[in-house]
Amino acid sequence: MSDSSRDTAAGAGWGAAEPGAYRRLLPPASAKISWLDPRLLWAARNGVLASWLGDPTGRTRGRWVARQEAAGAPADKVIRRTDPDRFSFLVIGDPGEGDDPQYAVVPGLLTAGGDTSFAVIASDVIYPVGSADDYGPKFFRPYRDYPAPVYAVPGNHDWYEDLGGFMRVFCDDAPPLPPGPAPRPLTRAWLRSLLWHRPDPADGRHLSEARKLRSAPAQQAVQPGPYWAIDAGPVRIVGIDTGLLGTVDAEQGAWLREVSRGPRPKILITGSPLYVDGRHEPCPVEGGGTVDDIVRDPAHRYIAAIGGDIHNYQRYPVTLADGRVLQYVVAGGGGAFTHATHTIPRVAVAGVTERDFRCYPLRGDSLAFYSRLYGRRLRMPRFFTLTEAEATAVIAERLGIPPTRAPGAPVRVTRRVRLVAGLLGTARRPDRARRFRLPVRKVYTQVFSPGSATYSPPFFKCFLRLDVSPEAVRLRCHAATGNRAQEIAPPVEDEVTIPLP
Repeated sequence: MSDSSRDTAAGAGWGAAEPGAYRRLLPPASAKISWLDPRLLWAARNGVLASWLGDPTGRTRGRWVARQEAAGAPADKVIRRTDPDRFSFLVIGDPGEGDDPQYAVVPGLLTAGGDTSFAVIASDVIYPVGSADDYGPKFFRPYRDYPAPVYAVPGNHDWYEDLGGFMRVFCDDAPPLPPGPAPRPLTRAWLRSLLWHRPDPADGRHLSEARKLRSAPAQQAVQPGPYWAIDAGPVRIVGIDTGLLGTVDAEQGAWLREVSRGPRPKILITGSPLYVDGRHEPCPVEGGGTVDDIVRDPAHRYIAAIGGDIHNYQRYPVTLADGRVLQYVVAGGGGAFTHATHTIPRVAVAGVTERDFRCYPLRGDSLAFYSRLYGRRLRMPRFFTLTEAEATAVIAERLGIPPTRAPGAPVRVTRRVRLVAGLLGTARRPDRARRFRLPVRKVYTQVFSPGSATYSPPFFKCFLRLDVSPEAVRLRCHAATGNRAQEIAPPVEDEVTIPLP
């Protein structure tokens, strides 16, 4: 393995590194998504409509599930594989923008994961709205050389066209849903139906041609619906669909409780992480309780919960009251624009402290990355741009923690460095007051950050490899920077071995 970002700045991708070979994989003309384009924002309006006028995801999901069962999908939604007791699989979170950062993940993924039994995509397979015709350049083409099946759980972007493209690709070419019952006039549901974005009737006309890119028999898989379980070797992998707003409907919640029973150790894959950015987000279940209640129940024997949606890597080893340690992981760095980690405060949640917490990119690299973005965007590069050493030093000062990367030559933290760090939303120790800052944590990540994707390394993308044995699961987070060195030997940014009960 090459140096990781925890070892050296070069291991993080900084410096005059040789660019990777991933560009050869890109389509001849790859369209760039601009989240500042009003037309795109209008097409992606369903999440806002659902939050204002009521979320119809649960009812629509129920109709999809009923259709799949009527077509012969197993009622328990369990995929029973014949993997041996020792096998490996990949987790790729939020990949599908179809541009340089997504394709930059592929060479290292094939190097470090080409021998795995299958892969799982955790959330947002396709941006911006999950259209079927986007699957060619954003799914079939980038993963055409991955030799094994790919399963997926949808994210909110896959739901922006009522999950039609997702169901066609992953659920045996499921035909479109017929229109549901018309809502009563002059109600919130009626207004929502008038404004709701629906797929173009011609969408999917290129899907048959795209499928040829992953047409080998060993690459094929059919899943029973948007949520499922996989029995593989000694473990059960449970994938749930958290829809547009990060919640679980009552029908899926009842299934989750049922499929979680039994002695087999379990790993949850979810579109919404349960711990993220130093907070607990337990994911409500319609009718009462939360997904995390189910995961924590000792009778269900979960060992990890891995979620996408947030475009970086984080890990929280939470010790429960009965002494068990559950690994809560954010794994959304598979290709979409990078969410900041330098805005994460000093971690103190559920007994997890800064000593236990892991993230990628490191906070200092995240701050340096965003300082370059703002320098370009505001045409003030000399003021905003911080070196990775300056960013690492000011993060250590503001959070009161040791430098994450072994320090090199001493770095002076100047007033400018402190000012830039504050303007870019760098977290502070809890005893320090907040001052004015540019919109990074909320507005920036929701509006500007998606439009600030970079198309030159380092990208700070990642994927997970999980090696399963009867005794333990070894989880490793591999980095993808877009540089050649990390393609040849994908560095391990984090590693943990989880004993099986």
